[in-house]
Parts: sequence; structure tokens; C-alpha cells
Amino acid sequence: MAVISSASPLSIASLFRPIRKYPTLPDLVITATSIRCLSSLSQPMDDRQQPESKKRVVVCGGGIIGVCTAYFLAKKGAAVTLVEKSSVACAASGKAGGFLALDWCDGGPVESLARASFNLHRSLSEELNGPDSYGYRPLTTLSITVTESGPSSPSGSKSSGDSTIPSWVDGATRGPRTIGTTQTTAQVHPQLFTRTLLNTAVEKYGVEVVIGKLEQLRFEEGRVGSVVLEGGRVIESDSVVLSLGPWTGKFEMLASMFRVSGLKAHSIVLEPKDPSAITPHALFLSFHLQGGKAMDPEVYPRPTGEVYICGMSAEEEVPDDPEQIVGNPASIAMLKRVGKSVSSHLREGEARVKAEQACFLPCTDDGVPIIGEVPGMKGCYVATGHSCWGILNGPAAGAAVAELVLEGRATIVDLSRFSPARFIGRRRVK
Repeated sequence: MAVISSASPLSIASLFRPIRKYPTLPDLVITATSIRCLSSLSQPMDDRQQPESKKRVVVCGGGIIGVCTAYFLAKKGAAVTLVEKSSVACAASGKAGGFLALDWCDGGPVESLARASFNLHRSLSEELNGPDSYGYRPLTTLSITVTESGPSSPSGSKSSGDSTIPSWVDGATRGPRTIGTTQTTAQVHPQLFTRTLLNTAVEKYGVEVVIGKLEQLRFEEGRVGSVVLEGGRVIESDSVVLSLGPWTGKFEMLASMFRVSGLKAHSIVLEPKDPSAITPHALFLSFHLQGGKAMDPEVYPRPTGEVYICGMSAEEEVPDDPEQIVGNPASIAMLKRVGKSVSSHLREGEARVKAEQACFLPCTDDGVPIIGEVPGMKGCYVATGHSCWGILNGPAAGAAVAELVLEGRATIVDLSRFSPARFIGRRRVK
């Protein structure tokens, strides 16, 4: 039986913060029949009840990387506990765009990971009914130059007359170019994808979810033996996977080895009055403000009837609590200007603003994710630093880490170039 527990009384609903009603995609809940809620520390988890053949793995972090890792570990037979300090997909994994690309990372260190993960997304969609469960669908992706519309010239007729541009994109546009087809680009709703995967992991594979803050790891003769949470709870484990995203830098054990910084990215979610007019075209813009300054925002229509617009990023200090993250008002206002300049369907009065938000993307100093066993700490693994490609790379990263933990090596993708050992001997830059 799956278990959800916390250091204080926990309702089932509190695991997943409420998500908005959508016309086609259902809310996700973990049913009471599959859960035993523990109300306090006086009811500790008895790890000894697990069959001896099952390897006990604790995954710390309830974002896309942690959830994918927990899913594939449990599917391969491990006894998995997922520890999340706030709520599942509460940060970037719930506020990202959810854009997927097969070959956009070609020629770089992430090429094999991205390609494997794009294909795994397709397989997971077939397994989990992705189109209905979390908005998986192929997309045509366009690059377009858009000039900001002035107060006396609202959107309403596209200037280029190019048939490549979908009819709803009726602002001052030029230079459209197809940069992704339905064979090479796709999308998911990231929050729904993360929650669907965890819901399946709990109900089908027995993953336990614990709401609590990681405090420290305990080692015995150089090998990890347990996880200690704030408040004193100890979870015995054979292996631990740290998928802490931009909060990696807040965990001193890792922060002393390498730097993972947070890139704060803003986004808004709009709901047009006529969502049926918005076709599945992802837009990568060169957006020119009045006065000549250019920006590179992105626009993603979703099958939920929403349109997601993102951009306006800057490196900032990551707060301790993901619930403390708020968007910069000027950045949010700029994204609204982008929306109304792109389409008359996205202007004030024609679209309702459903969300104004920000999140932190985890970035490494060399731009390469960190995935692998931590040097000198047997049984302790890290998976973080995917920047803007976390949703894309989540499945393959999770599957590879599961193989590494349980079988000693990954076959789905070569993880050697992502190893944290590459930082050994480098001067730590703060």
C-alpha cells in the first residue's frame, strides 16, 4: 500500500496544491483507497516491512527530475520514498512552458539525453494517455519577428500576408520561418505531466510521498545510510537521489562542490474568449519594442484553451521557500505587451489573465546538467542543472538515474559527461 506522510497532519489534498479547472484536462488527485496518511512522527515508517530484495531509495525533490527518477526507480522494483518540502511541481516544473524538441540540442553535450527523452515522452504519452491526462501533443514551431503595436494601432491584420503565419497571429509580423514540425517538436502541460507521473507511481508502483524539508544525509563507512528531515524524522535508505533544482545551492554538502544558480524566468497564462481560434503553433519571437529594443519571448498555446507566454529572465538569489517566489511587475507587464502585439485574441478584454508568475531555472557554471554519483559518497546521487530543458530531459534523466542506482550503469544514455566528478580539482566559484 502506498503511503503519504509528513511531520504534521497532512490532508491528501495538500500534496498537490489546487490546480485550475480546464475544459479538457482533469484535475489529478491521489485516491484515498491507495493512501494511508500518517498524522505524526509518533507513527514512523517501518522500512523493515519492505521485502529484503527491494532496494530502498529516497528521492529528494518533487519537481520533474525527482518525480521521473522516482517513477522509473519504482517501476524497476525499488522501494521509493519521495521527499518534497512544499508541494509537487510547485516551482519551475509547474510554471514552465512544457516545450519539447527532438534535435534542438544537437551538437552539444545534451544531444543524446534530449533525443532519448523526446522519444520517451512519446512512449509515456501512449502509456499514460498523455493527450487527455496532461496535454501532450505534437506542434508546429515558428520563428517570427513581431513589432510592438502602438496605442493607435492595435493588432488586427498581419503585415506580412505570409500563409506560414497562423490566422490568429495578426500583429505586425515578418520573416516567419518553420523551425520545428510535428515530428520534431511537441508540448506537455508540465504541472499536469509531473502530477500524472507521480500519481501513477504512487498508485501502481507503491511510491511513498513525504512532505518535509531535507536537513542532512548520514553516512556509514562512506556509504549513505539515511536521510534526516527537519524535525528529526530519519528515513533509512540504501541510496539517495538529490534532485533539488535551483535549491541545490542551499544544501551545503553539494554547494561546497559545485555551483547551481537560479535564473528567474517570468510567465503569464492567458485564456482567450475564443480558444478554438488558437491553433497548435509554438512561437519563438524576435519582439521589437517601440524604440528599437529587441527581446526573445516565447508563446505556447495549450490544448487546455490557454496561451502561455514567457521571457524576461535574470539571475537572482533563490529564496528558501518556493512559495515566496513572485514575479517582477515590470516583467509581467512586458509579457502582456507581447501578447497584445502578437494577436488581437490576446489583448485585454479579449483574454483573461489566469496567472502572473515566476520560477527559477537551475543552471550550472558550464551549462551542462549534473547527473551521477557524488564522488566519495557511495549511494548518493545528484540530478540537477537542466536549465530551460528540464521538462524535455526529465524522463531520460530519471530513467538513466534509475539504471545507475539499481544496475550500476545507465544504458539509455551515457552519463559520463554529466558526472559531478568533473568539478573535482576546480576552484569553487561563489
